[in-house]
Parts: sequence; C-alpha cells; structure tokens
Amino acid sequence: MDQPKGLTRRQLIKAATVMGVSIPAWAAGVLGPARALAAASSSEQARDYFSRNFGVDEGLIAKALARALSRGAQYSELFFQHSTSCWVGMEDGRVNKAYSGVALGVGVRAIDGEKVGYAFTQSLEPAEILSAAASAAELATAGASQPGAKGQEIAPPHFKPAMKLYPITELWSELGMGPRLKLVEQVGGIMAKADPRVERTLVQMHDGVSWVMIATSEGLRRAEMRPITGMIASCVVRQGKRRESNFRDVAARDGIGMYNERLLKDLARGAVEAALIQLQARSIPGGEMPVVLAAGSAGILLHEAIGHGLEADFNRRGVSAFSGRLGEVVAPKHVTIVDSGLVAHNHGAVAFDDEGTDGQFTVLVDRGRLVSYMFDRLTARYYGRSSTGSGRRQSFEYAPMPRMRITFMEPGPYEPEEIIASVKHGILAQQFTNGQVRIGVGDFSFYVKSGWLIENGRLVHPIKEVNVVGNGPRVLTRIKMVGNDLALARGGFVCGKNGQDVPVSQGLPTTLVERMNVGGRG
Repeated sequence: MDQPKGLTRRQLIKAATVMGVSIPAWAAGVLGPARALAAASSSEQARDYFSRNFGVDEGLIAKALARALSRGAQYSELFFQHSTSCWVGMEDGRVNKAYSGVALGVGVRAIDGEKVGYAFTQSLEPAEILSAAASAAELATAGASQPGAKGQEIAPPHFKPAMKLYPITELWSELGMGPRLKLVEQVGGIMAKADPRVERTLVQMHDGVSWVMIATSEGLRRAEMRPITGMIASCVVRQGKRRESNFRDVAARDGIGMYNERLLKDLARGAVEAALIQLQARSIPGGEMPVVLAAGSAGILLHEAIGHGLEADFNRRGVSAFSGRLGEVVAPKHVTIVDSGLVAHNHGAVAFDDEGTDGQFTVLVDRGRLVSYMFDRLTARYYGRSSTGSGRRQSFEYAPMPRMRITFMEPGPYEPEEIIASVKHGILAQQFTNGQVRIGVGDFSFYVKSGWLIENGRLVHPIKEVNVVGNGPRVLTRIKMVGNDLALARGGFVCGKNGQDVPVSQGLPTTLVERMNVGGRG
C-alpha cells in the first residue's frame, strides 16, 4: 500500500472520523471510502461466539475472574481464543505440502502490584478454566496471601465494540482445499512460463481465522474475528553455469478475495524479474559509504534496529539505547517515526490489542524528538502513561508484552530520484534478508538480497554478496534525506521476541543515510 505523495506530517497524523471511529487520514485515503466504512462496523457475531459455540457464559467468566483475584491480586483478565489455520505448498508444479491446524483455549492473568501470574488451559470446560484461574492467582501472589483473602470486586460487564479493520466476506475456515490449490497452481504456472531461464519454482500459501474474546475484572469485554493470509512465490533461474534466486511475498488480514488476477501476476512475475536481475549482479568493494534505503520492505531495518529499542519493557529494564531518553532529540528534525495498528487489512493491523486497548496511531519520534515508547498495561502504569495499544501475545498460551504493529517513518519532501542523484558513491538497498540484531543496543547486520551500486547519482548495476552493518540509534542520527514516497511492506513479516511470534509490518520512504558500514569484496 503506497501513501499518496505530498502529505505533510500534520496531515498524516490528522484523523478522519468514519462513523464515529478515528483512523489516520492517509489510511482511509488509500483504502477508499467503501472499505473505510466497512472497517468502522462492529461485529455482534464475535460478541457471543464463545457462549454460542462453547457455553462460556457471563456467569462462568465472573467466577473465573473472581478466582484469579481470590488470593489478593488487584486485576485479572481472561483471553479466549479459537483459531483454525491451513498451509499449502507447491514445488515445481506439484503440491508437496498441505495441512491444517486448530487451537482452542483460554489464558488467565492475575496482577498483584508488579507481580504477574499466568496460566492457560486448552480446554474450555468450566472446571479447567477455574483451575487455571486459581493457578494464576497463586503465581501472582506467590503465597503472600492466604486462600480466601479478600480481592478486588469484579466490575459489572460492559461490552466495547471495536472498529473492525479487517472484514471479509468468506471465512477461511469455511473454504475447502480446492480454491487454495487453484491459487498456488496459478502462481506457479505463471512463474514457470515467464522466462525459459526459470529452473525451479516454489509457492507457499497460508491462511487462518482467529476468534478472540477478552474479559477483565474491570468489566471490559471485547471480541472480534481476526483473519490472516499470505503467499510467497520464489524461483531459481539459470543462465549458463550461474544460478540465482529471489522471491516476492504478500500478506494481510484479509480473505480469499484479495487474491485477484493482478495480485497473482504481480507476485509471480515480480519473483522472476527479481531473480533475473540478480543474474547481472556483481560484488563491490566494502567500506563506509552512503546507503539509500528503498521505500517499502527496507523498513525492516527500521523495525529491527530501532523499533525494538522503543518498546517500553526494554527501556524499563534499562537495556535499550533509548532508556531514560524521553523528550530528548534522537534524530534530525526531518525524521518522524510512527507505530500504528490502524491500517485496515494490513498484516500488522490491530483493532484492539490483546489486553483490550484500542489500536492506536502512536508517534514515537516527533520531528527528531523521542516522545513516546510503545506501552502495554504494565509498562504504562510504571511510566505514568496510558497504554498505546501495544500489548500483544502470540496466543492464549502467552502473557502480553509491548510489541510493534506497523512501524514506519513518515514521508519527507524529496523525490526518490533526487535522493539517488545526490549520491556520488554508495548503494541502494532494496531488500534485506538474514538480519541479526542485538535488541536494545541496536547493533545490526543485514544481508542485502537486492540492491544497486550508485555512482555519480546513477544506478550502475545490481549488487550481490553485500551486508550493511551498524547501530540503529546511530544510523537514526545520520538520516540526511527523506523521500515523499512512503510505502508499507506487503510481505508477511513475523516478529519474534522472548519466544513469541506476532504478525507485523513496516514501511519507509526512500531514505538516505549519509554513511553506513557496507561489507563487500575484500
């Protein structure tokens, strides 16, 4: 998804109200009026999903919340989840993998001051839920209170509707294998026929639907259906004795309708074209030089090298390079960094987080100044702030923690061509793989899968066997020019942290870093 050019920061941050729900103006503009209206509707079907299908009524919820408070904790929470998923893989025109999965259960969290107790069960039988709640209560209080100690009162329940950012017309769980097979076969066929140098093809597709419900001792009730899907097309091409490979992928919180003819062709042909370009790639001498980060998926460097350092738990523990620096200047004035959950159908979209807080548009670095971290409930209380809707978890088996959603840099005033023309000798990095990052301090190393050598303001030839090495906070201070072509990555990025994986996305305008360490030949 590309942002229209020419938006200022103030225009970008300004919210457009659709049916009483605020979403970023540029997101509504990209998606179009019809989709924006659909995104603003609430889902009554999700509200009673667990009572209708599994008999989880309000009486049972109240008992479980009270049980989690029974040893003196101040807060308790239930996170119900029912997920179905499917994977299909095809190699060289033959399907070689197809499987499905189901996950069902509830996680119970009890909080006593700074102590957290967490337990889960894969059964929604009342006895199992209450047992998990008792375990969470004991873990949170660690024996400080005796059974029967007076806990907090359970507030009356109130259901809060959510902006539904990812409506779909057909549930993935109601589709047979046939439609999926047709899609992967079509993409594989396009790649195989695209060029006689195509030697191998691989297509993989996944999809799923997750129904979630959150209930808290403060009375909050939230529920929704979260779809997800993605496809990756990759190929190997051969010219003489030389072989190269590349891929293109796409992912979203969407239904099967997103896989239209144009997308499938772009995916397949894009993978082939990217691999063919690599046949012309040459290695280059290494050294310190300017690096132009291409718009879109190059934002993974922003995510890894800078984004994690802005998650509040790392800062609270003092392990981030940004610890204690709220209010300080950390970048030039032309740099503004945002983390948002409010881009409809985006892979990292979050209508509400896994603690029940609304997904938000959170400015982290405002014109060079660090103004916020990404907070969940616990870290927000520690800092005396409000949660930014960043409390996320992999599933009901895990407690939430501060995580990114869609992290991007806002656009600047420069044309992409103008930025490249300003570089006498450097590289354009389009696509990164095999990244290694020391989360917190921000030291990183990324392999440049696709890129170009720049000489005297011109793209000379594709490059290979190149790494970029540096420190995220330091790179942030070296951003010299920011383009007007912000693009969000379309791929299926999954972020790992403390053993938990969650879907995310990121974006970037064409950005010039005045110098970085580039590892190349010699």
